[in-house]
Amino acid sequence: METSLVRGYVLLSFLALAFAQMFDPLLSEPWLNWKSYHGREYMQKEDSYRRAVWEKNLKTIQLHNLGYSMGKHSFDLAMNQFGDMTTEEFHQLMNGFQQPDTEHLTSTKDVSTRPKSLKLPGSVDWRDKGYVTPVKNQGACGSCWAFSSTGALEGQTFKKTGKLVSLSEQNLVDCSKAEGNSGCGGGWMENAFKYVSDNNGIDSEDGYPYTATDDPCNYNPNYKATNCTNYMFVSEGNETALAMAVATIGPISIAIDATHQSFQFYHHGVYYEPDCTDYTMSHAVLIVGYGRKSGKNYWIVKNSYSTSWGDKGYILMSKDKMNNCGIASHAVYPVI
Repeated sequence: METSLVRGYVLLSFLALAFAQMFDPLLSEPWLNWKSYHGREYMQKEDSYRRAVWEKNLKTIQLHNLGYSMGKHSFDLAMNQFGDMTTEEFHQLMNGFQQPDTEHLTSTKDVSTRPKSLKLPGSVDWRDKGYVTPVKNQGACGSCWAFSSTGALEGQTFKKTGKLVSLSEQNLVDCSKAEGNSGCGGGWMENAFKYVSDNNGIDSEDGYPYTATDDPCNYNPNYKATNCTNYMFVSEGNETALAMAVATIGPISIAIDATHQSFQFYHHGVYYEPDCTDYTMSHAVLIVGYGRKSGKNYWIVKNSYSTSWGDKGYILMSKDKMNNCGIASHAVYPVI
């Protein structure tokens, strides 16, 4: 046991020395500034490892942006709060959508398109209509599913009442385990909607604040802000049906493949990732509209990584590009 510990210490020391020898000296001050801005403090050996990861990520960002400046990409990247994480670490920490099985998907009524005679508007942005609360921050908790769920509930509540109330993600994190969710360990939006229906309500954000931890359920009906009676799926993989739902219903909860470094450091532009799949969804977000920019159709997607990520917390994702990143593979909304 002691021998293994000694060997481990020697290996860490060797790696720290190796990392230190390959650092770019011009990046010493930027690394210190980045750590200070994001409140990062490490012991010496981990600092060396994290700096190596950060430098590698920074160079990947710079290389991508060179291609962007040459017209090879439709979006650019930027260093952000995830700069000292590998893509694998980022995925494990921030992506909490649990892939449902087929039986789960077919157990609930599936909704197809609206009448084909209905003409869709060329663009939709529910933020302009008051349906969308400010961008939130899930922190170091795999609760994206809860933020996606509250976003859809907030929009439908506004549609019904004319009042925009920020709802409690923590209520869902703590209290929907009986419906099959796992708190910070991940979950499904439909299970969140089922909890709200079963519980006959969900608290407001003010009444049940977010902690980014798994805590005992503390629902208080005195802070109940809304309810839902059911939930509906949009036809799987059908972007036309999804556009119909967004245009006629409001913000829609979706799940996407967000396992790529390009998503981790997305900054602005229309996101298209050729390595995305349309069947391995890892992260839950909220579609709040769609539009067209520079000849490219896009979805307006609200994330839950704070306004420090992406385009002030949003990402424009490719629309009508063969369901890129599974944008239409798992779309669901609550009925209020």
